[in-house]
Amino acid sequence: MHDIHSYGNPEVSRVRHVELDLAVSFSEKKLRGAATLTLDPAGRQLILDTRDLTILRVNGAASGFTVGPRDANLGAPLTIELAPGARSVVVEYETSPQASGLQWLEPSQTAGKRHPFLFSQSQAIHARSWMPIQDSPGVRVTYSARIHAPLPLTPLMSARIVRPGHFHLPQPIPPYLIALAVGDVSFQAISARCGVWAEPSVLAKAAKEFEDMEKMVQAAEGLYGAYPWGRYDLLVLPPSFPFGGMENPCLTFATPTVIAGDKSLVSLVSHELAHSWSGNLVTNSTWRDFWLNEGFTTYFERRIQEALYGRRRSEMELAIEIGELSKEMKDLPPADQKLVVDLAGRDPDEGMTLVPYVKGALMLRMLEEKYGRARFDPWMKAYFAKFAFQSISSEQFLTFLKETFPGEDLSAWLHQPGLPPTAPKVTYDFETKPRREWVTQEWLHWLRAMPESITAAELSALDQQWAFTENGNSEIAAQWLAMAIRAGYSPAWPRLEEFLIGVGRRKFVKPLFEALVKTPDGMARARAIYAKARPGYHPITQTTVDAILK
Repeated sequence: MHDIHSYGNPEVSRVRHVELDLAVSFSEKKLRGAATLTLDPAGRQLILDTRDLTILRVNGAASGFTVGPRDANLGAPLTIELAPGARSVVVEYETSPQASGLQWLEPSQTAGKRHPFLFSQSQAIHARSWMPIQDSPGVRVTYSARIHAPLPLTPLMSARIVRPGHFHLPQPIPPYLIALAVGDVSFQAISARCGVWAEPSVLAKAAKEFEDMEKMVQAAEGLYGAYPWGRYDLLVLPPSFPFGGMENPCLTFATPTVIAGDKSLVSLVSHELAHSWSGNLVTNSTWRDFWLNEGFTTYFERRIQEALYGRRRSEMELAIEIGELSKEMKDLPPADQKLVVDLAGRDPDEGMTLVPYVKGALMLRMLEEKYGRARFDPWMKAYFAKFAFQSISSEQFLTFLKETFPGEDLSAWLHQPGLPPTAPKVTYDFETKPRREWVTQEWLHWLRAMPESITAAELSALDQQWAFTENGNSEIAAQWLAMAIRAGYSPAWPRLEEFLIGVGRRKFVKPLFEALVKTPDGMARARAIYAKARPGYHPITQTTVDAILK
């Protein structure tokens, strides 16, 4: 299937292996070096995706290279006429300080405050901003890398550490899973194959929060087969990371906002771990089918949580997610409520709503309930085995599904907006009277059940009893601050500013700015806060908030 979000020509010349040799310059905010690309097949011409790269030299070209015009979403094509018989090219290049897939943090933006920090975020099509590549999830590559970083900083990648600064991943992955981080980080083992990387001041707390990682891997393996990537480590990034987590092979990137102290938010780790099968092992071939990554993963996450923490906990978490989906779909155009989404002329990041995650998971839950786990689980396991290390489409999924369940019609799920009448009804009996022992999801449900007409005076009474404004749990804080904006509860304004400056996770930042801009006073407050917050946000979050504030 043709990928509308890539200039690449893999049908003529396909990149199979990438070898990176890159130097990290914090003073210039640039990566500089070379990418050696091994090709098979290797035709007369190679077209690569780039975004704001400076191409210095190409070895292996017959007649130089050309960089085409820049598109706002896609970047620019790099076209190389290959020398006769050439099976590889070496592209020497440097990145822009504004590379959309890299964030350069000053020491003040880290936990330790002493050293700078760099991390990448390549999904969906940001890998092209820090390497010349056929940046499509349908073009899988193996990769090796040598990273030259200033001492005493440690480079890490989504690959096996061969020796310090040297990395190799022998399994083929889509380019968006190539990942890099460089910072003052230390390691604590959880088990022989699992451990946590974090800044030294964060490490002990993070390792305690994520101490169940090995149990999670074992639970996942018990469901759908052996873990395929060797190690499963987790890197806790600074709070500007724009997502909850990123499922980079061997090394999940995670936001510190899930360190709640009570393991109530570790479903994020279950989610990123589940991606080791759904997304990393079996990948959507284009971004129209993003649900193949996220729907399978969200369903799998619920099964891991159930295995470790019980059905009650898993159902509570799913009920919260369904509520979030229902709320979001009220504001989504019908076309974006479909699982197979039309992204022509759009940045694929626009497809990263809750629809592929939760609607996709509910579709699989429907199949599980309809056919029973005794039939559904072996089918899931066979799905991962059948398509291992491949990128597939919704049509390939359907063909394989109908080999086991021949009469199944999923067209309403895939191609119609909203949730079909066959959607599972997930009920959870939440308590109505709050207790200090409640976990995050119970507080969220209780707060979200408040009427939208709640007044500032009523919020003040709740705040005096439960100290919501000062709550350190990011999920609860974000919900409370949204309510404070709606009610005009001014004692929360200093905390709102502190939160929006200190946390760059798009899940929290986007709805809070959207709530602020609904009134003239809120718009003024939003602009004042954003002027301070924007330099610390990742480019992905900056783009989101720029659009909200226009």
